[in-house]
Amino acid sequence: MTVIYPSPIFGPVHSRRLGISLGINLLPGDGKVCSFDCIYCECGFNRDFRPKEKMPEREAVAAALETKLKEMAAEGLRPDVLTFAGNGEPTLHPHFPVIITDTIAIRDHYCPDAKVSVLSNATQVVKPAVRAALMLADNPIMKLDTVDPDYIGRVDRPTGHYAVRDIIDGLKAMEGRCIIQTMFLGGTCDGKDVDNTGEEYVSPWLDAVAEIAPRQVMIYTIDRETPAHELKKTAPEVLDAIGRRVEALGIPCSVSY
Repeated sequence: MTVIYPSPIFGPVHSRRLGISLGINLLPGDGKVCSFDCIYCECGFNRDFRPKEKMPEREAVAAALETKLKEMAAEGLRPDVLTFAGNGEPTLHPHFPVIITDTIAIRDHYCPDAKVSVLSNATQVVKPAVRAALMLADNPIMKLDTVDPDYIGRVDRPTGHYAVRDIIDGLKAMEGRCIIQTMFLGGTCDGKDVDNTGEEYVSPWLDAVAEIAPRQVMIYTIDRETPAHELKKTAPEVLDAIGRRVEALGIPCSVSY
């Protein structure tokens, strides 16, 4: 089932990778805004969820976050993480840099032990202001499913200009602060193979990971219903083998099945 999240705050939800996560959705609450149109996105295809609402204003995000954290505190709850996620790509919000600053200040006041995480497809990392804002987050989790342009066009499906070399350079410029997140999957879409676990994909991806030198890599496979219905999960033993190769580079790697 497709998931369209409320805006600007949703949850808390239990994340298999992040713990008790309070979501911050900088996209409209009635549809999807993304610079990718991934065939595995839990929010569905872009064309099916065109929003009519606008992105929330900076002040509305801060007010809603503060209200929710007060409610959680009254219930004796503390989030492990405040996660920028939701209906698309959070860094597309024109005020993303100042919203990150607002969020850190509110976090410091209400739940100083919580981490601020951003789930990003990395398309905006080439912009210095966005990159600087991402580096303020405790966990800037940046997508890099492959370095193969054809595969990116087939699976991640960028909606605008996307040059993987520029993305790698932007991630390198984060100076080891970023976490790389990679989806491994199998099956087909529109009759075309989308398995990225073969050596022709994994080896160049590992080279890029080594070049970026992130502080951690997260690899995972599909866990929820996807808009393309012929996709398949990657077997745990395959993910584990890739994870060991990441760790052989001296980079910690978490694996989620």
